[in-house]
Amino acid sequence: MKIVATLIAAGFLAASAFTAASAANRKVDIVNDTGLTMSEFYASNTGADDWEEDILGSDTLEVGDTFEIDIDDGTGACKFDFKAVFTNGTSLVQRAINVCSISTFTYHR
Repeated sequence: MKIVATLIAAGFLAASAFTAASAANRKVDIVNDTGLTMSEFYASNTGADDWEEDILGSDTLEVGDTFEIDIDDGTGACKFDFKAVFTNGTSLVQRAINVCSISTFTYHR
């Protein structure tokens, strides 16, 4: 009987942890401190094979500017890869960013 109660308690703890991750805030301020205008921004689940759509669309993120995005792809994942593309054609990729534990991510030179 004690084993069954322990297993049930372990199941509740696991479900609670999953629920907490699923409900985590994934809003992140992206800051451009590179000296270059950002023309594209991508955030894809670390497990994805391809980049998701360009979040900036036809907008740009000027030097010193910030934009807030809600990086929630519906999977409950917290780790995402970021890719910023700049108007001069260069790009910066950052891997495994935990969007559940940060509120700001700054691209530096």
